[in-house]
Amino acid sequence: MTFSATDHRAMARALQLAARGLETTTPNPRVGCVLLREGEIVGEGWHRRAGEAHAEIEALKMAGDAARGATAYVTLEPCAHHGRTPPCAEALIRAGIARVVAAMEDPNPLVAGRGMALLREAGIPAASGLMAAEAHELNIGFVSRMTRGRPWLRLKAASTLDGKTALNNGVSQWITGEAARRDGHRWRARACAVLTGIGTVRADDPQLNVRAVPCERQPQRILIDAQLDVSLSAKILQDGKCLVAAAVADEAKVAALAARGVEVVVLPDAAGKVDLPALMRELGRRGFNEIHAEAGFRLNGALLREGCVDEIVLYMAPMLTGDAAQGLFNLPELSALDKAIRLDLRDVQRIGGDLRLIARPLPA
Repeated sequence: MTFSATDHRAMARALQLAARGLETTTPNPRVGCVLLREGEIVGEGWHRRAGEAHAEIEALKMAGDAARGATAYVTLEPCAHHGRTPPCAEALIRAGIARVVAAMEDPNPLVAGRGMALLREAGIPAASGLMAAEAHELNIGFVSRMTRGRPWLRLKAASTLDGKTALNNGVSQWITGEAARRDGHRWRARACAVLTGIGTVRADDPQLNVRAVPCERQPQRILIDAQLDVSLSAKILQDGKCLVAAAVADEAKVAALAARGVEVVVLPDAAGKVDLPALMRELGRRGFNEIHAEAGFRLNGALLREGCVDEIVLYMAPMLTGDAAQGLFNLPELSALDKAIRLDLRDVQRIGGDLRLIARPLPA
């Protein structure tokens, strides 16, 4: 299928609209829609949050009667099933839309091509694949959950140029500058949940919320605490919006946490630690699309070793702290370079006085 320059401009606008829901649509995908008639935009909209109108409905509402004969550009295939809202494919048909262009098909098994098929059965030309890569990146967590049954885990870390995250005495605030820390909060804001380990809570007692940038919806917090050692006064627990993953079911501690509104899920592995892949599957089952991990080098290493890390966002400060300082990842010693974890470097930017690298582990 060949798409015109007009098609590309309209879909680019739809993607811009979809990105407005970056922080709010969870567990739903981020979707934008543009209605174009005779070269003019007659309607546009985006999905704001679960339970509210989908992007197509918002665009149809804006267009009114002008939707008849228009082309609909949607960043994700229109839904064909009844969820919290009626099927968008049927709404487009009733409105008299003449053509539909979707950036990508919906990976949700409840849709998975059915929306496009419904449109074609109604005699409406429907095609997908326009700017599909951009649409996929926008909803990479939703795609991960629908196709792999687990969220997309993005691990954020800050280090010196020689790969150190803290001094040997534990001091780490602040390695990077204010601009990098603010950028890190933007990544937190788009995530469904922020994950850390008990070591970080003991050392830093972090809030793990979004503070440095505007945020309509604070992400859930997840604490990996195998032995349920967390202090009940820890900041991460204070508003009850925390899920604790443990390896033991200490009834007294579970009850004390429950009294503060904190849920505990017990997922032990054979070594008596938290089964990290099982936790990822559980988070997928609960509807989490993107997880933002900020942890110490032990949990960072465990997440990597267990194949749970999909993306690394690393801020590197122009300073050197020496061999005795704490490293980024607790990984076993290698005897050959072909055993190293290889990364696909996706982006490098300067953020204030620091560097930000975005990389994804390559298949072994």
